[in-house]
Amino acid sequence: MTLFAYFSSSLQPGSRLSYAQRAMVAVLCVMPFTALAQDTADDGSTVIYPAEYFTEWQPITAQDMLARIPGQDASGPGRGGGGPPGGFTGNPTRGGRGLGAGSSGTEIMINGKRTAGKNQSASSLLGRIAASQVQEIQIIRGTSGELDVRGSSQVINVILLEELSSSSISYEAAVNYAQDDTINPGGTVALNGQRGSFDYLLTLRSQPRYSNELNNESSILGDFSPNDTVIEERTRDGENNELSFNLGYAFTDNSRLQVNGLFAQRDAPTDVERVTTDLRTNPVGLLVEREALPNERDNWEFGGDYEYTFANGARFKLLGIANHDDNASQRQRFQRFADNSEELNLFLDTKAITEERIVRGSYTFDLFESQSVELGMERAQTTLDSKLQLGSLFGTGAPNPAVGGLPNVRVSNANSVVEEIRVEPFAIHNWRINPQLTLESSLLYETSEITQSGDVSNQRDFDFIKPKFDLRYDITPTFQVRGTIERIVNQLSFADFVAANDDQDNDSNTLAGNANLRQQTQWRYSLNSEYRLPNDVGVLSAEFFYADHEDVIDWLDVSTSETNLVSVNGNIGDGVEYGANLNASIRMGMIGLPNLLVNSTLNVQDSDVMDPFLGIERRFRFYQRGRFTLTTRHDIPQWRFNWGIQYFDRIDGGMFMYDLQDFEWTVGDPFHGVFAEIRDRRGITYRLDVRQTSDGAQCRERWRFDGRLSDGILEELEYRCTHGGVQPSFTVTGTF
Repeated sequence: MTLFAYFSSSLQPGSRLSYAQRAMVAVLCVMPFTALAQDTADDGSTVIYPAEYFTEWQPITAQDMLARIPGQDASGPGRGGGGPPGGFTGNPTRGGRGLGAGSSGTEIMINGKRTAGKNQSASSLLGRIAASQVQEIQIIRGTSGELDVRGSSQVINVILLEELSSSSISYEAAVNYAQDDTINPGGTVALNGQRGSFDYLLTLRSQPRYSNELNNESSILGDFSPNDTVIEERTRDGENNELSFNLGYAFTDNSRLQVNGLFAQRDAPTDVERVTTDLRTNPVGLLVEREALPNERDNWEFGGDYEYTFANGARFKLLGIANHDDNASQRQRFQRFADNSEELNLFLDTKAITEERIVRGSYTFDLFESQSVELGMERAQTTLDSKLQLGSLFGTGAPNPAVGGLPNVRVSNANSVVEEIRVEPFAIHNWRINPQLTLESSLLYETSEITQSGDVSNQRDFDFIKPKFDLRYDITPTFQVRGTIERIVNQLSFADFVAANDDQDNDSNTLAGNANLRQQTQWRYSLNSEYRLPNDVGVLSAEFFYADHEDVIDWLDVSTSETNLVSVNGNIGDGVEYGANLNASIRMGMIGLPNLLVNSTLNVQDSDVMDPFLGIERRFRFYQRGRFTLTTRHDIPQWRFNWGIQYFDRIDGGMFMYDLQDFEWTVGDPFHGVFAEIRDRRGITYRLDVRQTSDGAQCRERWRFDGRLSDGILEELEYRCTHGGVQPSFTVTGTF
């Protein structure tokens, strides 16, 4: 099917898309042609918003400023434009790996530099930078050898004032309310400023990670007779305590060092209460269980970025990152009896320590007046030290105090160390062919060695050639077309190499690991167009993409016998994906509301891969068919007030998962959110967020089969819904 036919079919009356969504498709698909008739001034591909542009709205932070720019709905969850909770991802197949992988979306830099870290995002830093310290915000739509990031569709560069001495303190106090009537406070305090050549940002944050979910499940047997019902309440009383710093020092006008650090405690103990009603007996039987899941997690990260500019304009850059993540969790399941006594019947202890060390150096120089070249190398070491112990009342091993005194159950591949050493030399060529046309081409050669030791011993070597071509044409200063071809090597999850806890299936305790997993790769082709409407009215953009995937990762049969059926994450073959992302960000001045900013996004996509269990063509695992988002922000400056709504809805009925013995699909209610924010004369902001105004149920239907899925003998059909409830929060923010 061609892309044109594919999108045309999406507009048919029988499709899942609403009429409003179809209209958006029609408008944006012809947008590149209508844009040709626009007459705009030739002011380059970089759009500059000086601090004076935002004076009307009296922003408090740099994040508040960015949220007022059409096409830059970067306010994030709970800040007027973020997505819903629950991990609704649109396309999990796009990301490459390595510090030079770039992003298909928007990158954020501060003073032309990105953050030297992986656990600290530049977007989160914007909420801790006072608006009074911002000189201007640049929206960079072109490519250049001067940029500190490559491969992004656009770059947001926040330029701070160069004052000899300045500082400010920002704070945020929040109260969150959960559906079980629990109130959880949190807050953030940040000190940022500059003393001559030294600038700094110190942040102390404590945020609750409390959540309460109610799960309802009902099931029937293969002959459609009643089986059981399950009512489960899951409460996570987590916290996120962080101390972070971002320091910069300019030794001279052409020599600068940035250092970033993070210390975090992210414990998330969880309690589960479960009542299972057996409908196959008369009278019905009850099984009451309680689970205690203590979880301790600590991590730290350090990053440094040094840059030296030579007299001839050439630059040397050296960047390094080291991080450590220690995650220890237990799962203890107790059966509760009528006399309130309890018996431990499951003990699952998991420990995982992940460490990463990355160093990247490069030298950039001008080849000709309009061409520059960057030559460099990146080396990375990533390790996972994983340990798992399982004890079960129904086990056949000897009782072991290490697993709660239960019989020890041997788990294959339970104790392993996985290490990858990756080396990647690269060359990046940037060529401004003429004032309207730029080409950025890169060639990376990746070699890696993956070694696994412990219960399983294995060593493998890989090498990949990763070219990329990024061509951008500014038809007018307000209308740009971009084409990209690149080969991407997706990052492996080391957790797939070892045995792990199965927290998605109460009838299963552990997931098996696969020591022979290979990287999933793809050739990705995309065509983008962006049109900035005159007089800063808004931005329209459209992206069409197609990708050929190799070694797609999905469930794979590794059974050794018909009595011991086992599946693991493995490479199942080649696949394709294709789709479109359509975006519109408009100021509604045409109806007399120029301070009402409306942002909408429509994603329509599909994928194909050969299923290893049934031998049929089907979508990637849990691959979204599409989604629609709508966010608004309405400022009323004379009242120092703004409010807005958030709406998210995915195209349901298309997210599937095929396993060796199971088949499941998921659907969910739309997400609705609303916020209101008012600022007093002292500059203190009071904000009410309701991130889910409805029940927000997310449901899963699972078909269990007797034996293999391919045998077609239905054993049980489960229907489970998770209810998160309304999630309001109140926040007070200010600076001094």
